[in-house]
Amino acid sequence: MVIRLSALGDVAMLAPILKQRALANPEVRFTIAAPAMLEPLFKGVEDLDFLPASKKMGVVELFKCLSKVRPTQVADMHHVNKVIGVCWLFRLQGIPVAAINKSRQDRRRLVRCGYQNVEPLTPVWKKYDAVFDSLGLNGKSFEEIVQKKCSDKELRRVGVAPFAQHQGKIWPLEYMEEVVARLSENGYSEVILFGSKSEAEILDGWANRYPNVVSLAGKCSFQEELEQIASLDVMLSMDSANMHFASCMKVPVVSIWGATHPAMGFYGFGQQQDWAIQVPIQCRPCSAYGNKPCRFGDYRCMRAITPDMVLQKLSEVAPISQD
Repeated sequence: MVIRLSALGDVAMLAPILKQRALANPEVRFTIAAPAMLEPLFKGVEDLDFLPASKKMGVVELFKCLSKVRPTQVADMHHVNKVIGVCWLFRLQGIPVAAINKSRQDRRRLVRCGYQNVEPLTPVWKKYDAVFDSLGLNGKSFEEIVQKKCSDKELRRVGVAPFAQHQGKIWPLEYMEEVVARLSENGYSEVILFGSKSEAEILDGWANRYPNVVSLAGKCSFQEELEQIASLDVMLSMDSANMHFASCMKVPVVSIWGATHPAMGFYGFGQQQDWAIQVPIQCRPCSAYGNKPCRFGDYRCMRAITPDMVLQKLSEVAPISQD
């Protein structure tokens, strides 16, 4: 039994690791307990089952839900109080439990150090691997490097996901709209906009203003959205769940970073380090999750990134074939 109830990006990072472990241990049946909407991320492996579980469940309710599977080992990939309580109940039954080391102290230290002294922390996907190792499961630690794509199609498909959970991780929307407009004007890019229903009004407005731009915000299921992501030549996103969804689909991601930093351990699985766009401002990173308000009130770490910088990186990561 593998438990990871949230956040969406962290669950997405778990998907390729868990699939690899399931393939490497055909004598073991794996069950992942995660938010129901993310089930499509875990499809395609015979001995991997999905159990919908909500973070709104109480300890007893969650324990009863997971106990139906009758697990013989438990991997706690979440390690919050609720899941710790559930794992304690499993331990009382004599069931081995291994838990992720979240290293919150290391993240606080990194935030205090400032940009010039950032030393990368252990990526979350490697911590997932370590939990499986401690349970004696086969499978080598690995990192699948996503490769550049060179499109030989008439139109390069560029995904754009401009939103994130917190303001410190959102590039100014007027900058992003300029990028969308210029991609639309260049004549060889098709832009697909990704977002939630609450963001649909803004994204639909962009789609209506610019040719070769389509908004999928609030218009399709998660499975359909993943299929669209898989067809992209490149995804442009924030430090957000969409970066991780694209990584699961082995799509190159140009990601924009402000209050947070790739060295925190939450960078997209398999993405090349130089595909992250960031500026060396001393006050960043100011938060591990981007949820703290800017001390200056202007989010200068984001505003220092220009549309030209983003367009240049997109051209580097997903160039158009000259043949």
